[in-house]
Amino acid sequence: MKYNVALLLVVMLASCSGNNGKDITASGTIEGTDVSIGAEVAGKVSEVRVDEGSRVTKGDTLILIDRTEYLLQLRQSEANLASLEAAYKLSVEGSRKEDVVQAEAAYTMAQADFDRMRELLASHTITQKQYDDVYSRYVAAEQTYQKLVAGLRPEEVKAARDRRDAAAAQVSLIQKKIQDCMITSPLAGTVTLRAVEPGELVSVGMNVLRITYLEKVKLTIYLNEEEVGRVKLGDSAEVRIDGIQNKSFEGKVIFISPTAEFTPKNVQTKEERTKLVFGVKIEVSNSEGFLKPGLPADATVYTSVSAKG
Repeated sequence: MKYNVALLLVVMLASCSGNNGKDITASGTIEGTDVSIGAEVAGKVSEVRVDEGSRVTKGDTLILIDRTEYLLQLRQSEANLASLEAAYKLSVEGSRKEDVVQAEAAYTMAQADFDRMRELLASHTITQKQYDDVYSRYVAAEQTYQKLVAGLRPEEVKAARDRRDAAAAQVSLIQKKIQDCMITSPLAGTVTLRAVEPGELVSVGMNVLRITYLEKVKLTIYLNEEEVGRVKLGDSAEVRIDGIQNKSFEGKVIFISPTAEFTPKNVQTKEERTKLVFGVKIEVSNSEGFLKPGLPADATVYTSVSAKG
């Protein structure tokens, strides 16, 4: 009998001081990282390639939006760009050689007519009006020739370039809209919400899918002031769930709340809910996908500081 009592005392002491009271055990609920995916263009949904529960990888095509209207806009904008590009090149290159030669010939002829009319006017052979008409044609021919030789002013060339650049930007914008008609997954995860069906109209910013990242999940536990004082960022943890026996999941502490709060309302007793606690978030590896959002779980945090007493 004495031997049994002694053995019981040894077991109790070992269980109380096995790791000097460093471990902290608490419970919480598994959380995933949700990413809501919105439409970047308006249009009619032509195809939805995933269902709720589908596993997707980064870059997978999820939804297609009809792009017919955007393709027509692209053709129109590309034609406008080609026209403005040609106009800009002409402004840079200046007048064509044949136009300059023709303007020069017209100017030379107008100058000869003007010289002749000036002599005739001096001898009173022609009227003043006849002289004025020839003079007007001479001035117009001279200005046309000088303009073709000089080319456009720098300000006019810049304006032509700006119009060309604006048209190019419009083409790029429509090309992006066409690309955005194909909605792809920004990350690997599981589809947890499908909000649209083929044939529905979507608007810009409308949430169409939700993907939950499950490769790493989070577990939030709540510790009292004495316990949280022994926990630091990076401490390792072990997480278990009721549904899987004899299996644990490795985790680490990634967040410690700097402020206290009342225990969440999902705690059973009112006495527990009135206590002030600190939230501690644990990141848990879930490469096999056993941990699901909403599952209750127990966590053991391995600290380097022993409990007082």
